[in-house]
Amino acid sequence: MNYRDEWLRFEAGNDGDEMAHRKPSEEFLFYRAVANGDVDAVKKNCEMEKFLDSEGVGVLSRNPVTNLKYHFVITTAMITRVCREKGMELEQVFRLSDFYIQKLDDIHTIEEVQKLHDTMVIDYAEKMRRYLRKDTNSKHINACKEYIYAHIKERITIEDLAEEFGVSAGYLSRLFKKETGISVSAYIRAQKIEIAKNLLRFSDYSMIEIANRLSFSSQSHFIQQFRESVGMTPKKYQDENYMIQWNTELPSDREHT
Repeated sequence: MNYRDEWLRFEAGNDGDEMAHRKPSEEFLFYRAVANGDVDAVKKNCEMEKFLDSEGVGVLSRNPVTNLKYHFVITTAMITRVCREKGMELEQVFRLSDFYIQKLDDIHTIEEVQKLHDTMVIDYAEKMRRYLRKDTNSKHINACKEYIYAHIKERITIEDLAEEFGVSAGYLSRLFKKETGISVSAYIRAQKIEIAKNLLRFSDYSMIEIANRLSFSSQSHFIQQFRESVGMTPKKYQDENYMIQWNTELPSDREHT
């Protein structure tokens, strides 16, 4: 069979009523949530059964179960790639991928594929969460990072953190700088900027929407902070990186996470 000719006939017969594929921004943000260890966001996505949402998703097989299995393999491959880029050890990330894909051989219903998908993405997210926090020994700093992670869309101060954990602001500030090498405010800013970069790359949010979403005092403040951190304006960063999702090399050192 000449598949190229068959494809050309298919395209020639396409009357324009075929389902349009949805924009990939939502999926990329989900993959990044997994790679960033955002377990809560990943669990919420699973609870909403986003994996079963067929609107704007390509049909890879006429058999519904096989079709979902194919999408499972694609999702696993994408998550494997972003977790590897974020620093997960090479052998672990691929062994985990192989393990879950091989489990597809033993399941035969849509419900089972969905359950395996949810288990897989949460497993990756939990492993990435532990990996990104393993460099901190103090329980206060661990808890501090967890709080910042969970409230990153809010305005967070050292006083908020000190009150949350029942210590003085001065003590927490000194301990945080000693263990991480940067101040609390610099760490919070770095986390917000990292999320802003993902939103600029993988979403259609405007500058003011991103500024509001991450609780910057104003759009101009967001632009200033972004330029100081990244070396260019958010607009220029978006122009150069929109929907460019893969790096072939890992960064030389981990980000402040």
